[in-house]
Amino acid sequence: MVQDYKTLHGRGEDEIEIEKSVFIGHSAPVASEDEARAFIEAVRQMHKEATHNVWAYTIGMNMEIQRYSDDGEPKGTAGIPVLEVMKKEELRNVAVVVTRYYGGVKLGAGGLVRAYTKGAKIALDSGRIVTKQLYKELFISVEYHQLGKLQNEFSNRGFIIKDIEYAENVRLTIYAPSEQLADIKKLATDITSAAAQLEEGENFYLSYDVSGNVILD
Repeated sequence: MVQDYKTLHGRGEDEIEIEKSVFIGHSAPVASEDEARAFIEAVRQMHKEATHNVWAYTIGMNMEIQRYSDDGEPKGTAGIPVLEVMKKEELRNVAVVVTRYYGGVKLGAGGLVRAYTKGAKIALDSGRIVTKQLYKELFISVEYHQLGKLQNEFSNRGFIIKDIEYAENVRLTIYAPSEQLADIKKLATDITSAAAQLEEGENFYLSYDVSGNVILD
């Protein structure tokens, strides 16, 4: 699994008006081509009366799959600009559809490129660009008198304590960045004089916004 990659936190939608044409940008995180195409079809069905539903998507940690469609707009003026916005942001596993309702004013090739670029940008901004970082669940069981020092050390180092269960012993659920897992386990072992019981859980990704804040919802 890759350590980190950029994608979207969720679905997004926004619109702009350019020379009387309305451009509606839609975006979504997708895990496969099937999901991307299902999203595109859903937008098409929602905007059956639209003049164009231009789309693009990238799939894979190395952007192995890249697809786009001008959907009737002049070649190179719509689908490629949408895809280029996604590539510039280095986004993985994302689909974008820019819907156009023609307003009667021709934009020309350059105008179309700029309009679809803006449509893709507002779609992605609405979906919220995030960085996904690889984490591992770590369960730590300790005696009650060891809890305070463990909590303080973890908090001071910025480690995420997701949950604490109080039973015969105290069981902490830690979200550990994969590259720091060994350090966290060593810290818990040292603090408790090897009394801590450690158990690894699942690998998963946490999202960070552009300011570097973790998103736990």
